[in-house]
Amino acid sequence: MGATAALATLAIAFGHVGIGVSGGHQTIEAIGDSLALVSVRQQIEAAPRQTQPGSEATASRTAAPDVPSAAEIAADPSKLPPASAGSNGTTVPHHSNLSRGEIFAHRRGGDPNAAILLTGVALPPPAAPEAVKGAINAANTIVGRPYVWGGGHGSFYDDSYDCSGAVSFALFGGGLIPRPLTSGELEHWGAPGPGKWITVYANAGHTFAEIAGLRWDTVGDEQGTGPRWHLATTSSAGFVVRHPPGL
Repeated sequence: MGATAALATLAIAFGHVGIGVSGGHQTIEAIGDSLALVSVRQQIEAAPRQTQPGSEATASRTAAPDVPSAAEIAADPSKLPPASAGSNGTTVPHHSNLSRGEIFAHRRGGDPNAAILLTGVALPPPAAPEAVKGAINAANTIVGRPYVWGGGHGSFYDDSYDCSGAVSFALFGGGLIPRPLTSGELEHWGAPGPGKWITVYANAGHTFAEIAGLRWDTVGDEQGTGPRWHLATTSSAGFVVRHPPGL
């Protein structure tokens, strides 16, 4: 998908959730590398299909009309075949395997200050503090990594993550922690209660976070297990609720 088409898709998406054009431009500036992830995915899904032998395309090539020789054209310029725009180069398919529901952006409850979920990637609200944008953009880089117990604890940068490793990576992206924390440690991290932008829910067995109106969690769904964004909330019963001071 070209740059113009990509921006048009985003404009439609923002209109679907009630964001004006000016607000859309602010959001595009805020998402940074997140938009690149979407563009790569769309380019992969728009790859040209292979033409099977014996197809109509093959038949049309074999039935091409005779082209006059250079001597015939020199003797009669009217025999010069007309130019055919689009007959040269690689065919670019104008379709996508994504459904309209998958392309459109979504956010929880129509809250104008909530992050937007677009094809699995979270777009930070323009009004969010830089720490919140950093946490969201960092989390976007590990969306879809597999769940492995202990992943993301030997180092922030890993090929798999567990629940506290994924939450720690997001918090690290916002400059909120210096090292990975276990779920038990997150029970005592920060300040008690929910935050305005970031809330961490932790107990001895699991942890997840709410960041700008989206749930960052590793629980399983139709996409499998591992770090990803969710629109739906989940029960916080049995969890200690913490937040970064000021956020």
